Amino acid sequence: MKSKLFLIAFMLFSSFCIAQNVEISGQVNEAANGLPIPGVYVTVKDAELSTVTDIDGNFTIAVPSGATLVFKYLGFKDVERVVTSSETITISMEENAETLDEVVVIGYGSQKKRQVTGAVGVVNTENIQDLKPIKMEQALQGTVAGVNVTTQSGAPGAGLDIRIRGIASNGDAKPLVLIDGYIGELSDLNFDDVADITVLKDAQAAIYGTAGGNGVILVTTKKGRKNTKLSLSYNSYIGLSETTRKLPLLNATEYALLLNESYANGGQPLPFPDVSQLGAGTDWQDQIFDTGVPIISHSISATGGGDKVTYSISASNLDQDGIIGGSKSHFDRNTFRIGMTADLLDNLKLNTNIIYTDLNRQSFNENVLGSVLFNAINTPATYSPYDANGNFTVLPTGSADMPGSNLGNEIINPLAQIDNTFNDWDYKKFSGTFGLDYQIIEGLTATARIGFNTADTRERVFNKEVTYGGKVFDNVRSSVNQSSINDNDYTFDAFINYTKSFNDAHNFEVTLGNTIYKTFGEALYATGFDVPNNSWEFADISLTTGYLDAKTADSYKYDERRLSYFGRLQYDYKGKYLFSAMLRRDSSTRFGPNNRVAYFPSVSGGWIASDESFFPQKSDAITFLKLRASYGVLGNDRIGDNIYLGLLDGEATYVFNNSLVNGFAIGRLPNPDITWEEARKFNVGTDLRVWKDKIDITADYFIDKKKDLLIVNIPVSGILGTYGPGGQNPTANAGSVENRGFELGLTYREQIGDDFKFKVGYNVTFLKNEVTEVNNGTGFVEGGNFGLDTPATRMEVGKPLGYFYGYQTDGIFQNQEEVAAHPSQIALGAEAQPGDIRFVDVNGDGVIDTNDRTDIGDPIPDATMGFNLNFEYKGFDFSAYAFASLGNDMLRNYERTLTDVNRHRYVLDRWTGEGTSNTVPRVTTAATSNNVLSDYYVEDASYCRIQTVQLGYTINPDFTKKALITKLRFYVGVNNLYTFTKYKGFDPGASSGEPLSSGIDYGFYPVPRTYLFGVNVNF
Repeated sequence: MKSKLFLIAFMLFSSFCIAQNVEISGQVNEAANGLPIPGVYVTVKDAELSTVTDIDGNFTIAVPSGATLVFKYLGFKDVERVVTSSETITISMEENAETLDEVVVIGYGSQKKRQVTGAVGVVNTENIQDLKPIKMEQALQGTVAGVNVTTQSGAPGAGLDIRIRGIASNGDAKPLVLIDGYIGELSDLNFDDVADITVLKDAQAAIYGTAGGNGVILVTTKKGRKNTKLSLSYNSYIGLSETTRKLPLLNATEYALLLNESYANGGQPLPFPDVSQLGAGTDWQDQIFDTGVPIISHSISATGGGDKVTYSISASNLDQDGIIGGSKSHFDRNTFRIGMTADLLDNLKLNTNIIYTDLNRQSFNENVLGSVLFNAINTPATYSPYDANGNFTVLPTGSADMPGSNLGNEIINPLAQIDNTFNDWDYKKFSGTFGLDYQIIEGLTATARIGFNTADTRERVFNKEVTYGGKVFDNVRSSVNQSSINDNDYTFDAFINYTKSFNDAHNFEVTLGNTIYKTFGEALYATGFDVPNNSWEFADISLTTGYLDAKTADSYKYDERRLSYFGRLQYDYKGKYLFSAMLRRDSSTRFGPNNRVAYFPSVSGGWIASDESFFPQKSDAITFLKLRASYGVLGNDRIGDNIYLGLLDGEATYVFNNSLVNGFAIGRLPNPDITWEEARKFNVGTDLRVWKDKIDITADYFIDKKKDLLIVNIPVSGILGTYGPGGQNPTANAGSVENRGFELGLTYREQIGDDFKFKVGYNVTFLKNEVTEVNNGTGFVEGGNFGLDTPATRMEVGKPLGYFYGYQTDGIFQNQEEVAAHPSQIALGAEAQPGDIRFVDVNGDGVIDTNDRTDIGDPIPDATMGFNLNFEYKGFDFSAYAFASLGNDMLRNYERTLTDVNRHRYVLDRWTGEGTSNTVPRVTTAATSNNVLSDYYVEDASYCRIQTVQLGYTINPDFTKKALITKLRFYVGVNNLYTFTKYKGFDPGASSGEPLSSGIDYGFYPVPRTYLFGVNVNF
């Protein structure tokens, strides 16, 4: 009986124990894209139960009720989940991109973030997906301290310029861009193909020698993962664009009243005796700006892999119209990429990545005098777009019988200008890399890879036979310009990496290798005249019938090469004392025998103080502290071809047999001692983590000295023949520039409960730019233009590069007594009158003349900063990015100084009598000196721009996976939401891209505001 009772009790107890176990099944995927993760280690906290996810990320495990499941996978943050009953769950794991064990690409290798001794910035996949940049350069704006990205135009397909730690060259100041190891262009890429971007800002880039002087940007594209089944991802968005700003201009009535006042002040009859019927007139900006302009993007990718092979295949299309010009302003980009890795042998691995890019663009002239925006700004509102016959109104040059007709020979109807613009630009490019990694022995790996680019560019421009009423844009004969350009390059790298540790304390890594680089290509330009039917459809040289006596075709070929050897030693002691040294030897055909070879050394070191025994190990205040410093020499060889050689590319007329014969003569005088620009970079910095690793702080102080800058047109004796047609004085290494600055980056991340987490990032860069040498005989180099031909900027010792050079103002003359008491200004064009601008006698000689020109502004910002905010709550996600530029000036050059052009509304605050204004001069048709280049036309262009705001929602994967969808996310957003600025022009963030004229505004095409709706689907 007792045995039966015992058996019954045992069975009841066993049943009770079994009842306490629950069966949990589910899938583990990546939070970023919903793709399943195989091989995730699933354990029970404080127990020995465990399992691993299969190839589809699925798992099943029986655990006690109330147990805590822990999900672990290398490179991802651990996830914990308490379970109380049998259920099917979905676990989303986030990449652990913020840990100190994150691997950072540093050139010909990689390194853990905690061991990096240089100044390195990283933009990860999360940032890129938030920003969804149309061009990849935009992903760097505001996300990396020390990096400033400026747009040359808001037109579709327009170029962008990247400056790392200021403008250090008066020539090509662009950084070197490497995509998976080969030289490439960020604008060739679709953002969905990019895994991360690393920016090398200091001597860390010295391993690239003569190509790294302006900084280096390393791009890593997305790869497949081993033992992962095929996963498909489709991302798409549609957007509507509009202008962010219209300039406040005078309407027709305001314009007529102002013109009457101007003519009256000049002692002339009123052009508009009756203004009562004019009304508001034509808003020319409304005429040229379109609203609801579409942009559409599609991209699809497939990734996966087995035991030996991984693959990543993608294709994308971007179709964008411009907010000005309709179909005359359009950009289309198509890309196709395939990346693959294969384990050919146990110790031999193949890596390949191939990208095809196809670009097509239509555009019109912009950011110059005579551009569409320039004409829209300056055309008076009293004119209608069309005449009584429905044709485009022809704007007059000037007539005494027509009020408001003094518009000169430049300003034309902008709608007619758009209609008569015809061009097409096509660009097709193959690029990529093939590489082999061979592990010779443990710790020793040899790598060989070849990267290549081959691009074909074709352009066709039709110049229609057209008249605008006696303007400079009149074209009495139709013509078509066509060009065909082929550019190629390849890079072959061969190097070895050897790692070795001794006594668990001394850790070494040595890299030795060489690089062979060649770039070559050719181009053909030709012009045909008299296009049949004066029509774009027939605009092809093969169909033209006209001829010229002069040459109508041209061509060029080039072939430049570079041979390099490099070595790097990295050492650390117990992971806390860090040291790195590099040396690169470059030989380049861009330079003559005297300077063909150069050496570029660098050294850096670091100390992880938080690993020391004396450092409080259990402190929550400071959990990580690293100090670092670096110094190195780098170069820049992008100086143009054959400067050290003398070429017969000039023109001359000779007498043969008593006849004049056109021929060739010496062009630019050669300089056999020309050499590359040299950058000497010094950096000290610290990386700090505080408050339980919730706050990251990075701070750097840097000095970047660029010497041997190229100065063109060094004066020489005219007896050498350089002053003839096509001749040019020689170019020499005769300039130096220094950039000093401080960078600070802060990141704060927090999680509140299980559902809400957020991250806030902020970075700021303070910069001082100064020219330290201009050794060309005059002590300065002029650049840019104000009006038609007045040099506006200078490169001069002691001043920032490209500063504005003109007259300093001191208010407005209020009465004749003030005029009489002031030095004469007649040398500037006219004797001053009350209401005119008063200029400062800078040199104190009692006369206002050209010797009183001085520094009137600096286009380089004193500080730039970025701010970003990300948060997630259950299925919702929100992100916002902003960028600010402080202390940069801009020169307004879009306002024509002719009498009858339209004006900005600020002229309504003009001087009309004593005490009425001390900032805006009177209006008059009489001669004045008010239109000379002065700080009246220079203004503070500081701004803060909300770049991106995006709100998304991801549908619960437990619901979507029934339709085989691992992730379904919808989002809405706005790009370029708003810009806070006092600048009067269209866009304070625009730039010409030229170091010596970057801050001159000819009427920049504004970057549009775009409203987006998108979807991300993963299968």
